Amino acid sequence: MVALRLRDLPALHRVLGHPAVQALLTEHPQALVHEAVREALGGLRRRIAQGEEIDQGQADPALLAERAHAALAWLRRPALRGVINATGVVVHTNLGRAPLAPSAAQAAGDAAGRYVDLEFDLDAGRRGSRQDHLEPLLCRLTGAEAALVVNNNAAAVFLVLAALARGREVILSRGELVEIGGSFRIPDVMAESGAVLREVGTTNRTHLRDYVQAVGPETVAFLRVHPSNFRQIGFTHRVTGEDLAQAAHAAGLLFLEDLGSGALLPLGDEPTVREVLESGADLLTMSGDKLVGGPQAGIILGRRALVERLRQAPLYRALRPDKMTVAALAETIRLYLRGEEAAVPVYAMLTADPEGLRRRAQSLRRRLSRLGVKTAVVPLYGRAGGGALPESPLPSYGVALQGGSPDALHHRLRLGEPPVVGRIEDDRLVLDVRTVFPAQEEPLAQAVADALAAVAREG
Repeated sequence: MVALRLRDLPALHRVLGHPAVQALLTEHPQALVHEAVREALGGLRRRIAQGEEIDQGQADPALLAERAHAALAWLRRPALRGVINATGVVVHTNLGRAPLAPSAAQAAGDAAGRYVDLEFDLDAGRRGSRQDHLEPLLCRLTGAEAALVVNNNAAAVFLVLAALARGREVILSRGELVEIGGSFRIPDVMAESGAVLREVGTTNRTHLRDYVQAVGPETVAFLRVHPSNFRQIGFTHRVTGEDLAQAAHAAGLLFLEDLGSGALLPLGDEPTVREVLESGADLLTMSGDKLVGGPQAGIILGRRALVERLRQAPLYRALRPDKMTVAALAETIRLYLRGEEAAVPVYAMLTADPEGLRRRAQSLRRRLSRLGVKTAVVPLYGRAGGGALPESPLPSYGVALQGGSPDALHHRLRLGEPPVVGRIEDDRLVLDVRTVFPAQEEPLAQAVADALAAVAREG
């Protein structure tokens, strides 16, 4: 090998004049192409300056043009790449949580690409409200008097506390001082909102008398927070929402319930939104994605007078949803109203029949076998994810891949096209079909075959 020296590097104009670089100028602005070429040359300069021995062939203008082309490729690459989720975790926060129903995704795309009547009353010819597209649907589905949608459930909780309890006490059980993903802690949210937290009870047992005895002149509400991502077992006691609502109203206070994930239809041991409202909650907050299966949003349901106060709060403007969220959430709620909840991917995945999943796993194994890949159909347990249904593992099926290092194979699958994310269990890489769309089975099988071949080549 003849080592490359700084004086051996080609001049910038030589590289820029190469036909491959000239071809780049037909696809990208001149300034970006020149910057990419300079960076390719600069990379070699830095490596030489650091004492690295580099073959002179690395300075060939054609090779430098290839590097410039690779550096510019990110401009045409989408910011978010489609991933095959074979983890069995339905609401996977790291993979974008809830995949939208096709009609909801279409509604969001249609709204994004054109002007819409987001805040315009076409009949009256004057300004309207973006909430008018959502409130009637949510009220009909849940039985609430009124509804307001913001950009996520953390924002919903924050808005409720800031608008209704700033400077006042809110009583909450110590057993409900929860923390969810991203270090979102109820005490911190309350402090930022200006509400004063009054803890009552113990970690494992809180009684109605604890709430009642803590009421003082500055108390404005009882708050009940759903332990979405954990459960307490053993010697425990938690006051029901119905009892809290009665006690709060008897004392002239509000009863607020943060339902977290929020289930519109029965799912596992989760209370439904309608049940919580009927138990007496003045306001309920919940997520629009997660168990609902819509876009990221925070939904506030309850008494009309209170919802109107939230709507008039200056903070609401900073938290309101955009037109894509409005369109996607409205279509998702319509699917539930029409009895077409099976079209919502999250609901369909959560309620999938294990026997049907076993048949799909067998079908995937046959596809893989035709590609020369050895697998075994295995029973698995999936999860709802998103902090929901922690005590309800989902019986499922998938395939266990055989041969090679599970870590190396998983790494190659994540780097493939399309990327595949599975999970390693009992020192084997398994792919849970619960979260794989049927149309993804063929590309999944090919991705596995390609990844295994790449691992074999790499030794």
